[in-house]
Amino acid sequence: MSTMRLLTLALLFSCSVARAACDPKIVNIGAVLSTRKHEQMFREAVNQANKRHGSWKIQLNATSVTHKPNAIQMALSVCEDLISSQVYAILVSHPPTPNDHFTPTPVSYTAGFYRIPVLGLTTRMSIYSDKEDDAATVYRAAAMLNMTGSGYVWLVGEREISGNALRYAPDGILGLQLINGKNESAHISDAVGVVAQAVHELLEKENITDPPRGCVGNTNIWKTGPLFKRVLMSSKYADGVTGRVEFNEDGDRKFANYSIMNLQNRKLVQVGIYNGTHVIPNDRKIIWPGGETEKPRGYQMSTRLKIVTIHQEPFVYVKPTLSDGTCKEEFTVNGDPVKKVICTGPNDTSPGSPRHTVPQCCYGFCIDLLIKLARTMNFTYEVHLVADGKFGTQERVNNSNKKEWNGMMGELLSGQADMIVAPLTINNERAQYIEFSKPFKYQGLTILVKKEIPRSTLDSFMQPFQSTLWLLVGLSVHVVAVMLYLLDRFSPFGRFKVNSEEEEEDALTLSSAMWFSWGVLLNSGIGEGAPRSFSARILGMVWAGFAMIIVASYTANLAAFLVLDRPEERITGINDPRLRNPSDKFIYATVKQSSVDIYFRRQVELSTMYRHMEKHNYESAAEAIQAVRDNKLHAFIWDSAVLEFEASQKCDLVTTGELFFRSGFGIGMRKDSPWKQNVSLSILKSHENGFMEDLDKTWVRYQECDSRSNAPATLTFENMAGVFMLVAGGIVAGIFLIFIEIAYKRHKDARRKQMQLAFAAVNVWRKNLQQYHPTDITGPLNLSDPSVSTVV
Repeated sequence: MSTMRLLTLALLFSCSVARAACDPKIVNIGAVLSTRKHEQMFREAVNQANKRHGSWKIQLNATSVTHKPNAIQMALSVCEDLISSQVYAILVSHPPTPNDHFTPTPVSYTAGFYRIPVLGLTTRMSIYSDKEDDAATVYRAAAMLNMTGSGYVWLVGEREISGNALRYAPDGILGLQLINGKNESAHISDAVGVVAQAVHELLEKENITDPPRGCVGNTNIWKTGPLFKRVLMSSKYADGVTGRVEFNEDGDRKFANYSIMNLQNRKLVQVGIYNGTHVIPNDRKIIWPGGETEKPRGYQMSTRLKIVTIHQEPFVYVKPTLSDGTCKEEFTVNGDPVKKVICTGPNDTSPGSPRHTVPQCCYGFCIDLLIKLARTMNFTYEVHLVADGKFGTQERVNNSNKKEWNGMMGELLSGQADMIVAPLTINNERAQYIEFSKPFKYQGLTILVKKEIPRSTLDSFMQPFQSTLWLLVGLSVHVVAVMLYLLDRFSPFGRFKVNSEEEEEDALTLSSAMWFSWGVLLNSGIGEGAPRSFSARILGMVWAGFAMIIVASYTANLAAFLVLDRPEERITGINDPRLRNPSDKFIYATVKQSSVDIYFRRQVELSTMYRHMEKHNYESAAEAIQAVRDNKLHAFIWDSAVLEFEASQKCDLVTTGELFFRSGFGIGMRKDSPWKQNVSLSILKSHENGFMEDLDKTWVRYQECDSRSNAPATLTFENMAGVFMLVAGGIVAGIFLIFIEIAYKRHKDARRKQMQLAFAAVNVWRKNLQQYHPTDITGPLNLSDPSVSTVV
């Protein structure tokens, strides 16, 4: 005993010396509660937690405020009354009035700025939505539309069967209510227990910092706050008044128990409990809308759908499977893997082979859309290609008045398919029999023709001038050359008339005048052979001005012909005379039994065109497009989305004219299909979130051919081949003429040598004659000058 007393005295003495080592750490817990009464409950819950944990190291302290009438006052109260006390966490209850949705929000924002965890004692809701008033509006509208009677089932949440909403809720409605959801004192007790357990776990860790003190002039966040939040979310409080308390990764409570409430005679009656895993019914019977005691039968809705489609690039590509029955892995232009599905259908991918139904690989715009719809609407599917390869039109049966649909339309109406996912044009004829979704692609009709690629000839450089003008220019060169020669020849001031005492210059010969005339026209330097006389020089200046105008005009027109040359569109549009006034010299067509065929058949003003097209229509768009490329078809009229894609992939094709008969592609379903509304809503949502735009960029707008409509054209060798041929011709002519010059020179030298020999013989002869008749000879002959006469 004496030893224990000594230890006790030593401990008391040490505490008196260092009191800080023995005093417990004060941990402040904040709360924003609905009433003063609940503040007292909060303080009692904190005291109970201190007793329950019994630790002399940690002491929890309660700091609380009540809700304020507006958000600004609430935020100021959190700063001044709670954060200034260095609270570790803040509990927030529901507001005191049912329509006050704003006061919890400033608590979360203010505390969240400093990273102080906030525990809500109620369910989270949107601050911009008044659930009860909205529910009341919906109930009133449903009653006006007779949607609250027999055959209907209403399933709602807790807020939709409380307050003002309950006044207008129809009898038989089923709703969920959180057990102890409105028992604020029970939730306060459980929240304090969770925080106390988390605080003890947190303070066992090292490097724990204190929360910030106040908001004024303080922008420092609580560094330990994120760690404390993780500790709170991982806490497990099994002995809660409201049941087991645990949180998921989003911070929501798990294992919450709900009462299933049924409105009977304007009173809510509990008919079961949902414990988070399954429903536990009780002995109270459910009363359904309309006073029914039996559950409405409804209708069965299959989630395994039969999808029919058609081979139509780029919306649906069809390729054979690999030897192991799988699809070859490919990638889009964006580098993403192409999504492919197995589809059964005729093996048209192998021309000439017999048609058998075989598994194939389908992918493209419509397949990506189908995969998206299946994932969004939670259904599975099996895809097959239409057997006859047609979109669908009405045909007479055995030449009778009875008509039946063929193609995809026929398969849908006969029950062979549940849905058409293909580029199916929405029109009035089809809409009378099936239900279309909202358009997933807007388009119209356009015309496809073969692109006229300009072919440059060897005389392309001569295109700026007509042949007559070229002849006149060539004639003018020679006429001017002759006139220059004559003017300089007969002018008294020309080189032929200079005085003998002046220095003699070379005379302007006809050859020099010709050289001068061509040199001025071709803008080459004139080193010699210029005219001397004033009259000839005046003509030379006028010729130079003429040459300048001719060269400038030639240069401008050459740019227009070679640089700015564009192939003209062959068709201006649907009103082009060659379409409106058909002839066998210009053949155009569309696809048999398609929506385009129906359009031309129905339009009275296009009856002439339809009679011409009917004889030349093709079985499929692919065949018609190939016919245009093979020059068997001059124009093909079809959906703009398909033709613009084909023109972007096949560089020898081009679309022309403006769009006409604007429409859209939609998904086809039977009139009684339960999927029709959800499909349209999903498509509208895909338009809004940009999914359709992404599909368009991936499959339709992808360009293989360079667009040169706005790009500056450049000259190629084909454009200037004629100029090079002209140079080559000049070289060949020069080589030919040099051989002639050499032959002529050799002939002239031989002739001169013969003349010299002849003159030498004559001189010898005359020398012999001088011996006999010396007086007859006046002088010796000059044999070096062949122009001297030899006549004596």
